[in-house]
Amino acid sequence: MRFRKLAPALFLSVTLFGIAQTQLPDTPAGRQFAGWLESFNRGDINTHREFLQTNYPTAVPRLDRQMRFRQMTGGFDLKKVEESTATKIVVLVQEHLSDQFGRLTMEVQADEPHRITTLEIEAIPRPAEYALPHLSQSDLIAATRAHVETEVAADQFAGAVLIMKDSKPVFAEAYGFADREHKVANMLRTRFRIGSMNKMFTAVATLQLVQAGKLDLNGTVGKYLTDYPNKEVASEVTIHQLLTHMGGTGDIFGPEFESHRLELRTLQDYIKLYGSRGPAFEPGTRWEYSNYGFVLLGAIIEKVSGKGYYDYVREHIYEPAGMDSTGSEPEDQPVKDRSVGYTKMDSAAWASNAGTLPYRGSSAGGGYSTVEDLVRFAEALKTHKLLDAHGTQLLTTGKAGTPENSYAYGFENRVMNGTPCFGHGGGAPGMNGDLKICPEAGYVVAVLANLDPPAATRVSDFISNRLPEK
Repeated sequence: MRFRKLAPALFLSVTLFGIAQTQLPDTPAGRQFAGWLESFNRGDINTHREFLQTNYPTAVPRLDRQMRFRQMTGGFDLKKVEESTATKIVVLVQEHLSDQFGRLTMEVQADEPHRITTLEIEAIPRPAEYALPHLSQSDLIAATRAHVETEVAADQFAGAVLIMKDSKPVFAEAYGFADREHKVANMLRTRFRIGSMNKMFTAVATLQLVQAGKLDLNGTVGKYLTDYPNKEVASEVTIHQLLTHMGGTGDIFGPEFESHRLELRTLQDYIKLYGSRGPAFEPGTRWEYSNYGFVLLGAIIEKVSGKGYYDYVREHIYEPAGMDSTGSEPEDQPVKDRSVGYTKMDSAAWASNAGTLPYRGSSAGGGYSTVEDLVRFAEALKTHKLLDAHGTQLLTTGKAGTPENSYAYGFENRVMNGTPCFGHGGGAPGMNGDLKICPEAGYVVAVLANLDPPAATRVSDFISNRLPEK
């Protein structure tokens, strides 16, 4: 799994449902923790605001974001108190709506009234002492159906789920509406926006050009983009670093993106907007997720192949894999069976995400696909239709310097409750998807949703954590 440090704005959106089963220490930190949990458990924004105003006033300005995160996670169940002093408490928690574990740390002032000074949580792998049971295939299918139906009934999932075992479908269902206004149901053939899952295609394209001897993983940006504006990025950042998010090339989202969202129509448009930036840190010394790094990879693919990025991936990935429902056509062009994305990021009710979408998807993400095409992609990788055996292993093996050595080249390499899997997820307002390819177990799991994250990720993780043992 990929570790992440959640911003303090999100930390307060934690609900504890297992407090009665775990004894909290009778210390200033323990009491503040219990009070905070109780206020947040109620899910009432006014109650929680009152608590924060008295006990954690610096968090009040972030209350709306906290409550959105509460809605996303469903809160947390307390599992264990790991550390306790008078002014500090560290606990293990699990998201109420998923299998995700976190380590939560709270610190309080030593003097009365012991106001909260720090509240942080870090996502962690599920501890071995809380390992989930592996299910038989029949029990897995039954559990998946029950879990997804519960999510749908709570209006927390709408999309498609496809589980393959040894290249044969064992579960294939679609739920909810592709278009709520016109009551168009989601189908297995529905095309969902996939966000950063596009990075898998960009990485495969890059490795194809490496395999063909046209790209060097240790070559710099400037070797291929000879007129790149920032000389430090051009001379120091390598293809390897772009693929592993270790180049310090930064993101594309923020005020500049919002100001130019519909003007960014080509990869060169992104470079014109962001290309003067220097690296955020010395390339190769840190890991920091970089959408812009994958924009640069797309531009390098264009330069080296002599083809436009969209043409290249269609001819060299989608067509060989049989992916006839995947692409990145502009949002102002009609695409058959493409779902409407629905978000609650800025509203209490589901609303179209149209106002957040880029002009079109890029090499960093934002295209669309189906669960059926994603499993075709997985099959093409496994059977070496896209890369030879060495290239496929290089593509999907976690690299040193990434979090827990778990990020490969455009793929995450994770162990899901003892089962090795690789793949990638994607998410933005009104879209979420995940692909997990688990060769040793013989399973592929593809889940796509036209709702906010983590609608699809929760389902994908639920399945992958319970796969039958080999």
